[in-house]
Amino acid sequence: MPDPQRRADPGGERRSQAERTARTRRKIVAAVFESVAAVGLGRTTAVEISRRAGVTWGAVQHHFGGKDGMLIAAVEDSFEHFASRFDGFPAGAPLDERARRFVDGAWAHFGSREYRSAFEILLHYLGCEDLGCEDLGREDLSDSPTWRSEMFRSWDRVWMRLFRDSRLERREHLELERYTLSVLAGLEATQMLEGRARNRRGELDFLKDTLVRELGRHA
Repeated sequence: MPDPQRRADPGGERRSQAERTARTRRKIVAAVFESVAAVGLGRTTAVEISRRAGVTWGAVQHHFGGKDGMLIAAVEDSFEHFASRFDGFPAGAPLDERARRFVDGAWAHFGSREYRSAFEILLHYLGCEDLGCEDLGREDLSDSPTWRSEMFRSWDRVWMRLFRDSRLERREHLELERYTLSVLAGLEATQMLEGRARNRRGELDFLKDTLVRELGRHA
């Protein structure tokens, strides 16, 4: 017999459908990260992603339209992973404490599966927008955002939320942001090249001290 309560609450049914859709999308994006981290982008095929997500390729196409949409969603999700590390961050804490905790949180993100997978996608797939995708035999992604710029905008939103009270000029903020991003990306690239994790406490402490000093200028 039909449930009268369910029939009387179409909003609840729509919410359930939305939740199932969101759950399926999360599973597919997680499968992208897992596959790229485990076997590399070149072997991250439709079959591999579908298998790891436990869905059909038709379901992937329904949610993302194909491989391009799925990889773009994974990159965007990595930006959200980065921002979520600073949810509830004590914005009213002393500036030096915020700078040090920011470096710790950012470094944890740079060592994550999400960052490494997104970086490989940016470098070897979405990065073709600067070279001409047609020459590489792939779909033209020129209408997509410039993903390196989008990554920096995501970083900038978090940075300014935490350090807006610093008396640096906007230009100085941007220079310090790019310096911090470059240091952390360089350290992570070194980790990947070495093929093993090393204690980077000395370099990270130096970066923290630099941020505390620079953000505190004009105070």
